[in-house]
Formats: sequence, structure tokens, C-alpha cells
Amino acid sequence: MQKPTADYHIDPKLKEWATPAQARYLDAIEQYGGGRAAARALKIDNTSIFHAIARLKKKAALKGYSPEHNMTRTVPDPFVVKGVSTYYDKEGNAKGQWVKSALREERAEAVIREFTDWLAQHGARGMAPISAAPTMSDDDLLAVYPMGDPHFGLYSWAAETEDDFDLSEAERVTCGAVDRLVAASPPAKRALLLNLGDFTHADDSSNLTPGHGNALDVDTRYGKVAQVGLRALIHCVRRLLEKHEQVDVWMMPGNHDPHVSFMLALCLDSFFNNELRVKVDLSPSLYRYMRFGKVLIGSHHGHGAKGNDLPLIMAADRPEDWGQTTWRHWLCGHIHHWTAKEHPGAIVETFRTLAAKDAWHAGKGYRSGRDMNVITYHKEFGEIQRTRCDIAMLSA
Repeated sequence: MQKPTADYHIDPKLKEWATPAQARYLDAIEQYGGGRAAARALKIDNTSIFHAIARLKKKAALKGYSPEHNMTRTVPDPFVVKGVSTYYDKEGNAKGQWVKSALREERAEAVIREFTDWLAQHGARGMAPISAAPTMSDDDLLAVYPMGDPHFGLYSWAAETEDDFDLSEAERVTCGAVDRLVAASPPAKRALLLNLGDFTHADDSSNLTPGHGNALDVDTRYGKVAQVGLRALIHCVRRLLEKHEQVDVWMMPGNHDPHVSFMLALCLDSFFNNELRVKVDLSPSLYRYMRFGKVLIGSHHGHGAKGNDLPLIMAADRPEDWGQTTWRHWLCGHIHHWTAKEHPGAIVETFRTLAAKDAWHAGKGYRSGRDMNVITYHKEFGEIQRTRCDIAMLSA
């Protein structure tokens, strides 16, 4: 970096990329006629302003703006300029330009830093307070709370889709449904909080589906989605701890969030590190299993194997459990509507979501209901009870 000159003047267009502090420096430079005068007025060293403006110019250049180098064609966030080709006439005047852009790799690092800063501030330094165990629980019962495709970060406009939906609404309906279902559930000793995948609508700040690059309707900044999503999950786990002696958590990878699902699982595992009644499954597998007496539960988001193939996959993956159980169930998401099909040896079920439709699904005519359930299994007799919370109940 070059040394500060005696004074300098600034292009006001740089404010588009300025932080609050940098914007304050720009205003002072404009007001007092230069950097040195601005430094005196702000009672700071001239080099502090110089280095701040140098960083700002570098940031603007990454977005394609550096007039002194004939770079004036900018690219939108989260892209950065990868290269610029300018051709000149015989007099040396710029006559044309091509700008090559690429997704900014540093953006992912910035999101992670932003999220970990929030976690350190709100996560009780990575340690949840110990919750008192319930005074009564039934060893013969397992309560499963399937969360169908929550899609935190999805944006939906009622004029276009018939329902308003944003990040705050996702948190409200998810926590509200879990509150109601826990209150209505029998006091099973063991519970499974089962996120069926697509907990977040987007996997990163590109706001595209990872597999096919489809554009997504998103509500807000990616770092905020991660923060609110984790806060909602912590609320749900702590609510289950009030009713159930042991709480298992599965964060199934979905086609929308194959990486975020694992990151959130790691955060939950760290947060509840000292809470021995919570076990977060950190397996990266697309298929998970739980044996409970004569009940065998499997889960898969639904974007991999077809539903008709899941019973044989279960038999192949867990042959001993298959042979020693009577009640075998697959709990899946992905398609956003409820189905249940009985196959030889197992039932495959998909669940609705509490999230509203986005513009694409609304335009295609999808009109499934919205709800969440808690299913109670007996270790000898299989499913014995199911309680449903409809979306309408959360606004009553």
C-alpha cells in the first residue's frame, strides 16, 4: 500500500460500498476539503483515514468501480470482478470494455464470521443452561416430531401466492407449532426432533439451489437466516426437554441446504454440549435409522432414492434391526404434501410443511395444506397416537 499523500480528494460514488465509518470519513473529506483537514476535524490520525479509504477503493474495484483505471461497470452482490479487458483508440481513449465476474469466495467466510460472532454472543458461550428433567415419563413411548421442510429464509407475497411468509413468520409458526405439540404429547421418555431437510431455503448467499442453480425467493441476508434458524431450533429442543427425558435431534440434509443442515447440527451439538439429555446426530449420511423396541424408524429427505425403494434400502442397511422389528416406518419430506404408502414390510410417509408456497410453486398450482405433527410410538405396538397442529391454529 502506498504512503499517504499530503492530501487527497474522494469520488462521492464510493459511498455505495462504504461502511458507516468509511462513509463518515467521506463526508468529512467533502465537508472540510481534504483528508488531512477531515482528520483534524475528527481528531484522528491522517493515516487512519487514508487506510480506510484505500480499503474502500479496493472493495469498489472488486465490484468493478475504479475510474482511474477506466473501470466503471459494476457487478451486483455477491459477485466480484474477475477481470477487465479495455480497448483504446489511437488517441488512447477507452472505446469498449468487457467485465468478467465471479462469485466472491470471501463472502462465504464473511457469513461464517458474522454467524459465529452472533453465536458467541447469544449462545451462552456455547453452553446451554441445564434443564430440569420431567418428573414423570413413560419408558415405553417415543415421541417423534417431524418438521417438514421449514424453509427458513423463504419469501412469499400474499398478492402473488395467497400467503405472506418471511423469516420472522418461519420462526413464529415453527416455535408455535412445537409449543402446542409438546403440550399435547404424552410424556414419552424419549423424543426425536426430526428436521426432514430444507430447514433453510438457501444454502448460501448466492440464493440458488446447489444442485441445479435455480433462483430462489429469499427474505433477507443469509447470516440473519442462520441466526434466526438456530435460535428457533434451540427453542424447540429446550421445549422438548421440558416434556421428555431424552431428546435426539436429526438435521437431515435437503436439496436446498446440504451444507447448512450439517452446520446447524454442529452448532446445536456445541450449544447443548453439557446437556447430557440431548444427543445431536452428526452423521453426514442421507439416510438415518432409530431402533425403538419393535419399531424401526428411517428418515431421508426424499431427493435421493425414490419412496418405493426405501423399504429395501432399510432392509439392506439394517438387516438385524429389520429382522427383529415389526413396525417399520420411513419419515420423509421434499414434496411438501402428505402421503402414506404401505409397502411389504414398511410404511413410507411424507409430510407437509408449515412454510408458504413460493412464487414458482404457486404458479404451478401446488395447493397442499400446512401443518406439523407429533407421532407417538409404543415399543411393542408401534404407532398409538398422532397429534396434528394446523397452520390455522397458530393464528387463532
